Amino acid sequence: MELALPGEDHPARVAFREWLAAHPDPSPMDLARSGYVGPHWPEPWGLSAGPIDQLVIDDEMRKAGIKRPQNRIGIGWAGPTILQYGTDAQRERYLLPLLAGDEIWCQLFSEPDSGSDLASLSTRAVRDGDEYVVNGQKIWTSFGHESQFGILLARTDPDARKQDGISYFICPMDAPGVTVDPIIDMTGLHAFNQVFFDDVRIPAENLVGEENGGWALAKVTLGNERVSLSGEGALWGDGPSAEALVEIVRRSGSMLTPTLAQRMVQVWSESEILRILRMRQIGAAIEGLKPGPEVSVRKAMADEHGKHLMDLAKDVAGSYGLLADAGPMEGLQGRHAGEPVLDGGGVWPALVWSMGYLYAQALTIGGGTSEVQRNIIGERILGLPREADVEEGLTWAESRARRR
Repeated sequence: MELALPGEDHPARVAFREWLAAHPDPSPMDLARSGYVGPHWPEPWGLSAGPIDQLVIDDEMRKAGIKRPQNRIGIGWAGPTILQYGTDAQRERYLLPLLAGDEIWCQLFSEPDSGSDLASLSTRAVRDGDEYVVNGQKIWTSFGHESQFGILLARTDPDARKQDGISYFICPMDAPGVTVDPIIDMTGLHAFNQVFFDDVRIPAENLVGEENGGWALAKVTLGNERVSLSGEGALWGDGPSAEALVEIVRRSGSMLTPTLAQRMVQVWSESEILRILRMRQIGAAIEGLKPGPEVSVRKAMADEHGKHLMDLAKDVAGSYGLLADAGPMEGLQGRHAGEPVLDGGGVWPALVWSMGYLYAQALTIGGGTSEVQRNIIGERILGLPREADVEEGLTWAESRARRR
C-alpha cells in the first residue's frame, strides 16, 4: 500500500517554497507564526491544512532540512486540548509560545497509586476564592525539570464518581509549593521526575473546560499521546527502525544464524504491518475521519515491536552487546568502531542501539500500558464486556444491553 504525494506544482509546495524564500533561515517563532509547526490547526495557529497538504508540507520541510521546535507534550498533547477546550484568553496566552518551543510543557497525570487506573487519582484541588489549592504527588513526569507549564489532573469533587470529579488545569511549574525531584532511569538519563504539590495555588483562570469535567479532556490528551507515541521509529516514534537493522546486516555481508534470521523476518514483518496501519490512518484522515480506539491497536503493536527490535539488535551484536558504545554493526564485523549507520537521512550511532535496548523496556508501560490498550481494544472495538460487568456477573448480552 503506497501513498503517492502530489507533484511539484501542488499549491502547498509552492506556498511553502515561496515562504521559505522569504525566510531562508527561519527561527522557531517564524515557523510558529507561519502556521507550519501545526499546519492542521485552525488559523491563526495553523493553516487549517487537510491531510494531503500536511503530508506535502512535511515532505517539503524534510527536503529543506527544517525541523519543527522540540516540545512534544506541548505541541502534541497540551496544545490540541487547549485549542479545543480552552478559553480565548488561554489560547492567546499559551499557544504561540508553545508552538515556538519558547515554553516547554509536561504532563502531570500519573500518580504512585494510580497509574493504569488514572481515574483513581488522589491529588486534590480545593477552590479558595479565585484560586485552587493543590496538594498531592505525580510521578513519571517527563521533562518536568525543564518545563515552564504542566497539564494537571486533580480531583475537585471527592464525592462524585471517580471519572466525574476530576478537573484539568494549567500548572506553572515555578509556582510556590511545586517540588520536582529527578528519577534517573537505567540508561543513566534524567528524563522522568516525581512532582510534589504542597498548598500550590493555581489561579481559577487556569482551569481548562468545566470544573469536574476534566476526564473528557484527559481522554483527548491521551488519544493524541497514543498517536504521537506510535510513529515510525521503534522508540515511541523516534530512534532506529527495523529497516535500519536490516540495512546493517546487508552492509556487513555477514550470515545470520537461522534463529536470528527468523527473528529478523519477524521484526521486518511487524514493521511492515505498522507501516500499513499508519497508511490506513492517513487514508482515514483524508476521508475526514478522526482517530478512534484503533490508535490503541497500533500503539500496542508498536510498543512490542520496539522491544522485539532492540532485543534482536542486542543479540546480533553478540558479545559486543556488553559494551555501551558498540552496536549490531560492530558485532557483525567484529570491530569496535562505533560506525554510524544511515537510516532515511538520520544517523544512528552504536550508542543509540545500546541506549535503545535499555529504554525499550519502558515502551509497553508509558502512554498507557499494553494491558490498558488491550482493554480499550476489547471493549470499544470488539464489543467485549467491561471488567466491572464481568465482576457483577453479567452475561455478554446483558453487558451489551446495558451499554446501549
